[in-house]
Amino acid sequence: MENNITSKPGPVCLITGASRGIGSALAEEFARAGYDLILTCSQSLEALCEISDRLVRTYGIKCSPRQADMGDPAQVAALFSTLTDLHVLINNAGISHIGLLHEMTTEQWHRILAVNLDACFYTCKYSIPLMLRHHSGRIINISSVWGNIGASMEVAYSASKGGLNAFTKALAKELAPSGIPVNAIACGVIDTAMNSCFSKDELEALRQEIPADRFGTPEEVAGLALQLAQSPSYLTGQIITLDGGWS
Repeated sequence: MENNITSKPGPVCLITGASRGIGSALAEEFARAGYDLILTCSQSLEALCEISDRLVRTYGIKCSPRQADMGDPAQVAALFSTLTDLHVLINNAGISHIGLLHEMTTEQWHRILAVNLDACFYTCKYSIPLMLRHHSGRIINISSVWGNIGASMEVAYSASKGGLNAFTKALAKELAPSGIPVNAIACGVIDTAMNSCFSKDELEALRQEIPADRFGTPEEVAGLALQLAQSPSYLTGQIITLDGGWS
């Protein structure tokens, strides 16, 4: 069920890729904090509507679930044409690809870059004018430690997240005079469905590499994102690593 947000008792937060994992945890955390939500997904609209309805019932907020491919500029433009205000943008939508670079198709390469990096350009392009109206706002990008150090067999993913980190730092400098902080969370191994491509033994070996001796949780990412959304505007241009001491 879609609740079109035209007026609001609280601040409005747009979260992309919100139907599961980190995105779902982000929606829960920000709803609990009193934010009205605009949630997107590319395919799982039914699941997103269920999340939306539950958050409205539980927290009394407004929530608008939207189906949109964030890597498609026309669909992002259509989404933003319906919005009148925005206080927090969280670019969470992302996809991964594991395999040898020379075996990757150009279509796969472009798709990774479109969803993980191009989408952030599209959403920021349309979010910034809405935030400039009240000379404030927050942009939070969900990145990865692979954007800092790179990963074998995940070259495209690493490149997209490295680009996102540079994007974050550059846009933070551009928007600092307007009081709009831009930061990113570089996640380590978070316990989500994205890890389903690994075997049980591979996951155990990965866990043993992490000093914290466990994977992170989506709720920990969401809690940090909320802190960033409520932090002083002087905190900007930071790539904050959340990885249990792994990298």
